Amino acid sequence: MTDVEIGRGKSGRRAYSLGEIGIVPARRTRDPEEVSISWQIDAYRFGMPLMACPMDSVVSPATAIAIGRLGGLGVLDLEGLWTRYEDPGPLLAEVAELDEQAATRRLQAMYAEPISEELIGRRISEIAAAGVTTAASLSPQRTARYAKAVVDAGLDIFVIRGTTVSAEHVSGRAEPLNLKQFIYELDVPVVVGGCATYTAALHLMRTGAAGVLVGFGGGSGHTTVAVLGVAVPMATAIADVAAARRDYLDESGGRYVHVIADGSMTSSGDIAKALAIGADAVMVGSPLARATEAPGRGYHWGHEANHTELPRGARVRVGTIGALEQILHGPSTVPDGSMNLMGALRRTMATAGYSDLKEFQRVEVVVADSGLPRAQR
Repeated sequence: MTDVEIGRGKSGRRAYSLGEIGIVPARRTRDPEEVSISWQIDAYRFGMPLMACPMDSVVSPATAIAIGRLGGLGVLDLEGLWTRYEDPGPLLAEVAELDEQAATRRLQAMYAEPISEELIGRRISEIAAAGVTTAASLSPQRTARYAKAVVDAGLDIFVIRGTTVSAEHVSGRAEPLNLKQFIYELDVPVVVGGCATYTAALHLMRTGAAGVLVGFGGGSGHTTVAVLGVAVPMATAIADVAAARRDYLDESGGRYVHVIADGSMTSSGDIAKALAIGADAVMVGSPLARATEAPGRGYHWGHEANHTELPRGARVRVGTIGALEQILHGPSTVPDGSMNLMGALRRTMATAGYSDLKEFQRVEVVVADSGLPRAQR
């Protein structure tokens, strides 16, 4: 890809956001009922290619169970309120009542409470007792410290998630997490990220991860671009990481690593385009935060919002539009792509003539400026 000259001393690649991509219909179409949107990672099979973001505004033990029963995978944040407080209900209610000026400071205070290993075990056990696949996340900085408690609780899928995760973190203050050794010694599949480049993804795949998260997560609520200046448009990031998956498949002699788009999944169209570009599944936050069952009560925020020194996220008002089942499987009562996410995906695949997700990754796409702001990710 040709670089674009920014000035005499610097050039950069032209990258594309999901809003600039369009899916091209094929000459052959199908009935939506004949389309399969099932997804399997390691030994775990799901009725839809969707993971719920590990955010307190989206996933509680109860919503993780509900999402699992609806065919998806809810990922619980093990550094969130559910592992710091016996009953976080009153705190979640308080977050919904805070004014804008006080929200960040109060979130920082709430999340200053120590994490309880006992609560980690209890929350995971609560989800597992319902008979659904259990998944939970930790940041790389806390993974080694709490990993034993997580595994002892019987977790099925371990998610290591941060704004940016690399296989070669350098630190002069503490021994960084050795991802390759950690994953090798673990008996459960690991999904790790985020990353946004071919090289970073390839290195993460070489650690033995079952899946790699693409993007920086928290699209609707994060302010990483404004605070750090870090941004890679999602369409290009997904395509680059999908290329790393292809090359690693050859390099490893057939080991397939799943690519999971994490961030900018705000509508059913975004989900379809992420999968068309090469993702195997998506991690969704704000659309699920709008469910009546969502613990955020119409508000949405991620772990970046409560960072003690440099918050890179905000509590945002997303409102409430319907039940989880309606948001995921319909019927929809609005025309904006915020409800019946999986029904819309089936219809997109049917319109393009594909019967399953792996085939759908071969669909033709075009670059088509939709009129969205260039900065939108």
